[in-house]
Amino acid sequence: MTENLHIMPPEAPLAMPAQDFSAGFRDAQVPEGQRPSAGFWRALAFSPAMVATLGLLWVMSDWFGAEGINLIEAILLALISFNFFWISFTVCTVLLGMVSLSRQEQPKREGRPQPLRVALLMPVYNEVPWNVLGNARTMLEDLQARGGQHHYAMFILSDTRDPEIAAQEQASIEALRTTLAPGLELYYRRREENTDRKVGNIADWVSRWGADWDAMLVLDADSLMTGRAILRLTDSLARDSGAGLIQSYPQLIGAQSVFARMQQFANGVYGIAFAEGLARWCGQEGNYWGHNAIIRTQAFANCAGLPKLRAFNGQEKLIMSHDFVEAGLMRRAGWGVRFLPRIRGSYEETPPTLIDHALRDRRWCQGNLQHLKLLGSAGFRAVSRFHMFHGAVGYLMSPLWFALLVMWALIGQGEDASVLHYFSPDNPLFPQWPEMSETRHVLIILVMYAMLLAPKVLGVLALPLSGVRYADFGGGSKFLTSFLAEVILSILYAPILMVQQMIAVFRTALGLQKGWSPQARDGGSYSLHTLILCHMLETVSGIALSVGILSGLVSIWLAPIAISLALAIPLSALSGVSAGAARRMVGMKEDFHEPAITRSARRHRNELKRLIEGKTVMTPAE
Repeated sequence: MTENLHIMPPEAPLAMPAQDFSAGFRDAQVPEGQRPSAGFWRALAFSPAMVATLGLLWVMSDWFGAEGINLIEAILLALISFNFFWISFTVCTVLLGMVSLSRQEQPKREGRPQPLRVALLMPVYNEVPWNVLGNARTMLEDLQARGGQHHYAMFILSDTRDPEIAAQEQASIEALRTTLAPGLELYYRRREENTDRKVGNIADWVSRWGADWDAMLVLDADSLMTGRAILRLTDSLARDSGAGLIQSYPQLIGAQSVFARMQQFANGVYGIAFAEGLARWCGQEGNYWGHNAIIRTQAFANCAGLPKLRAFNGQEKLIMSHDFVEAGLMRRAGWGVRFLPRIRGSYEETPPTLIDHALRDRRWCQGNLQHLKLLGSAGFRAVSRFHMFHGAVGYLMSPLWFALLVMWALIGQGEDASVLHYFSPDNPLFPQWPEMSETRHVLIILVMYAMLLAPKVLGVLALPLSGVRYADFGGGSKFLTSFLAEVILSILYAPILMVQQMIAVFRTALGLQKGWSPQARDGGSYSLHTLILCHMLETVSGIALSVGILSGLVSIWLAPIAISLALAIPLSALSGVSAGAARRMVGMKEDFHEPAITRSARRHRNELKRLIEGKTVMTPAE
C-alpha cells in the first residue's frame, strides 16, 4: 500500500478548547469599543411580518363565528398563522434589501490594511480530485495575478476513505505541484482516521498549524472564488479588528440540468435582494454557512471548539451542522460575525437532480434539528438563537404545510361537502368544522400563493439596483421567458420538496438518518425503480387529492398541488435532463457572460484529468 503523501509546513500548535454550553464566555482578545447596532433594521424586518400575521389571525378568528374557538379551529389558525409569518418575514427581508440596494452609500476613505497571513483550507472527502485541485490552482493563480500585501497558501485537507480515490488524489497533488508557478504554496495531508468529520478536519489543522496563520478562509470541495473576492474579504477582516468571521454570498455556478439551472437562476436573480436584506438586519450577529468565509484563526480557536452533545440514550453525538453553532459561539465571545453580500465572485455548485437535492437535505435536516437542543445554551445572543431556530423551522415548516394541506382538503367546498362532515355527522364528541365560506377559503389560498410569489417578483424588480441588467440574460424577452419557466417549475417542484423535507424530518426524529455521507456532486440518472421508491408518498397523496377534487369534495384551488404530487415521478426524472433542453427552458446570464474564473477552472480541471487518467491507463503496461 502506498504511503500517505504528507506535504505540510512545520507544525505551529494552537490550543482549541471545547466550549461549555452551560456557561457564558467572553474572549479577552476581543478589542474594546462599541459595535454598530442593527436594531432599526431588525424592527423594519420583523415588525411588519408580525403585524401582517396578527391581522390575518384577527380576520380569520372573526370568520369562525362568535361561539368561541374549538380545538380544530385553533389548530387550523395556528398552522396558517405560523406559516404566514415566515412567508411575510421573507417578503420583509427582500423589501429591506431593496431599500438597502437603493441607498447610494459613499465609499469610505480607508488606509492600507494590515497585511495578513491567510490559509485557504479546502477539506475533501472522497471527491473527484482533478475538480478540487483545478479550482485550487485557479484561485492561487488569480491571487498571484492580482498581487497585494497579504500572503496566501492553499491547504488540501483530505479525509478521503476510498483507497482508489486517495491514490488519484495524491497523484493529482504531485502532478499539480510540478506545474504550479513559482511562489504559489500548495500543501496536502490525509488523515489516517476522519475523526469528527469536517469539524475534526478543520480542528486538526487549527490545533497543529493554526498559530502561524492570522486567518483561514474555509472553502468547500466545490468552492471557487476570484482573487478579487478573496482580497476583499481579507481586507475587510484586516480593517475590522473586532470581526471574527466574515461570510461572503456564494452564488451558484456550473448548472447543467433543469433542476440545477432553476436553482442557479433563482439564486442569481431573487437571492441578491434577500441577501442584502439579511445582511442589514443581522448586523454584527450574522451567520456562517460553513464555506467561502474568512475567519480569524486565534478567535476561532479560543471560542469555537465544539463539544459533543449527549443524546437521550446517553451517547455522545457530533454536532452535525457545525457552522451555525460556531458563528453563535464566536458572537457569544464578543467577536463580530458579518455578512458581506456585495462581495461578488464567490461561487459554489448545486445538486443536479431533485433526488440529489433531497439526499443533501436529509443531512442538513439532521443537523439543523439538532440545533433545537442548543437554544437554551448560556450566553448566546438572541439573533444567534434565532438563526438556529430559523434553520430548524425551515424543515419543520414542511410537515406543518402538509398538515395544513390535509386539513384544507378535509374542509372541502363548504359544510355539505366537507369530508369531516361526511365521516362524523352524528359524533357529538367531534368539534363542528369551521363555518368558512368557499369565497373566504379561496381568498386565504390566494393570499398564500401571492405571498409565496412576492419575493420572486420583488427580486426581479430589485435586480437593476444591484447592477445586473436584464439584457445580461440574453435580452428582456429571454429573461422574461426564463423567469416564467422558473416560476412554473418552482410551483411544480415545491409540493414535492415539501413532502421530501417532511420525510427528512421524520427520518431524523425516528433515528433513521444515520451518518453524514458525502454529497454526490455529479448526480446521477436514476432508474424508474428508484424514482418510484423515492416518490411513492407524493404520488399517492397527489392521486388522492386529485380524486377529491374531481369528486367535488376538495377545492379546485388545490389543483396545482395535486397535479405536482401526482406527477412527482416524471417531474423528478425531468429534473436531471441536461444540455440543450435545460438551456432552452431556463436561461442564465452565465450562458452569455461566463465569468473568467469558471473558464480557467474548467481548463485546469480538464488538463489535470487528462494527465491523471493518462497515467492510470499507462500503469498496467509499465
